[in-house]
Amino acid sequence: MARAYSDDLRCKFLEAHEQGEGSLSKLAARFHVSVGWAKRVSAALGRTGKKERPPGGKRGRKSRITAEAGEYLRLQIREQPDRTLAELREDLQRNQGIAIGMTQLWTVLKQMGLRLKKSRSTLPGRTASESKPSASSGSRKRSTSIRRNSSSSTRAASLRK
Repeated sequence: MARAYSDDLRCKFLEAHEQGEGSLSKLAARFHVSVGWAKRVSAALGRTGKKERPPGGKRGRKSRITAEAGEYLRLQIREQPDRTLAELREDLQRNQGIAIGMTQLWTVLKQMGLRLKKSRSTLPGRTASESKPSASSGSRKRSTSIRRNSSSSTRAASLRK
């Protein structure tokens, strides 16, 4: 994956351009960078007044879940841990005025470190072991295989000679 040029190269390039050592295209050839990069860097210097690369912004949409809504979710799950995602979603809509999808709600809960899983600390119920089928499905499987074109008949014929 391509990496961004260092701020050191960027500063040297812009200083050379400010001192009038050549046009953007000539300086781009001298510094072994593209002309497009040279134009973007020069334009960014004009906009911001800074030679260093600006910090990258956060990608994607801004989350609708605010800090207050996160605390509300945490409190709801603490009070009633066995709530479903659908119930939490309805409560968010009704009490906080936040409409959010199930997948996004699941992602937010996961990022907050909250889980919606049943506890495995209890013993499993007996209904699973009692409901095993005792009768076969009707098709009988053979325990031995039948070989066709077996070599046993040719072997016996060769012993008779």
